[in-house]
Amino acid sequence: MTVLHMTNRIQNIMVLLACLCLILSMFLAAEAADFEHLRAEMVRSQIADRGVKDPRVLAAMKQVPRHLFVPEALRSLAYTDNALPLAEGQTISQPYIVAVMSEALALKPDDRVLEIGTGSGYQAAVLAQLTKEVYTIEIIEPLAKQATESLRMLGYKNVYVRLGDGYQGWPQEAPFDAILVTCAPTKVPRPLEEQLREGGRMVIPVGESWVQELVVLTKRNGRLERQEIIPVRFVPMVDAKGRKY
Repeated sequence: MTVLHMTNRIQNIMVLLACLCLILSMFLAAEAADFEHLRAEMVRSQIADRGVKDPRVLAAMKQVPRHLFVPEALRSLAYTDNALPLAEGQTISQPYIVAVMSEALALKPDDRVLEIGTGSGYQAAVLAQLTKEVYTIEIIEPLAKQATESLRMLGYKNVYVRLGDGYQGWPQEAPFDAILVTCAPTKVPRPLEEQLREGGRMVIPVGESWVQELVVLTKRNGRLERQEIIPVRFVPMVDAKGRKY
């Protein structure tokens, strides 16, 4: 083969690769546009139309790409009105519930939030759009690792993931302006009560596996004032050995 023929072949290969890259980029752009449309429709029909009014929460739900926090095989279902399964028997919450819990916290931009139950990292990403810092604890190691990677890939530098028992909270970083719990104990953990600052709010599902209530707890004069929101069903809060709290 002459040098000229070799040069022509290399040029042809480079042109082909450039064409393939262009086709791939066009496909990804179209896919991203489809997901953006589905996300906007999710916020309108599943969240705003059901009474969630906080404009910052609605904007955060429009911004966070939920499809990147679910298993790849389920991405076509990412913006449906459903909780979806994750590894280890866990779930990513229904979008409406994520929005309701986020709104109930009444967050301010400078707040520091503790989340118990990182799961896929989706709820933490929504909170990161609304607050200064998010500290999130996950007891299942594969989920903690995957959430850390997903959040890092998407550039969330104000989210700190820790592997550990959420019942105990994160005392080294307390007190917190708000605490959100995405797994259900049978009663409010005392360590979380202590780590909530005066005037702060905790949103938590409480009850047995078959009957739970989502409640907002506001700390006033060292005591928790309770407001019940809606019946819910979350995975139970467990310790490192899988025993329910």
